[in-house]
Amino acid sequence: MKFLEPAGWKPAKGYANGIQASGDIVVTGGLVGWSKDQVWETDDFVEQCEQTFANIVAVINEAGAGPEHIVRLTWYVTDKAEYLARPKELGEAYRRVFGRHFPAMAVVQVTALIEDRAKVEIEATAVIPRD
Repeated sequence: MKFLEPAGWKPAKGYANGIQASGDIVVTGGLVGWSKDQVWETDDFVEQCEQTFANIVAVINEAGAGPEHIVRLTWYVTDKAEYLARPKELGEAYRRVFGRHFPAMAVVQVTALIEDRAKVEIEATAVIPRD
């Protein structure tokens, strides 16, 4: 995996501008912050994010991937202000699950998600290097 940082660009903080990778691609669907039994345990934004991160890891683990293999995350949030309001707590939750691996990311505000209680939905792409 190679992080793509064009010469002269200010370094990205908390995400990568781009990543080059080769290997087996693992793609998740849009995952939300409910439990493995599809039960909502919280309506707190940061707590839903942390559960979503854990759900991503559980899915990619099925293919033999870990957080270090994630090359892209696309976030869909229902409230941009809520996303921006607690960066420290959100960063701590992120690092508890993914560590200090920061792939390419995009965050998009949407008017609603299919699951009414969901405040965030995230799609992940991972690449497992071939031996």
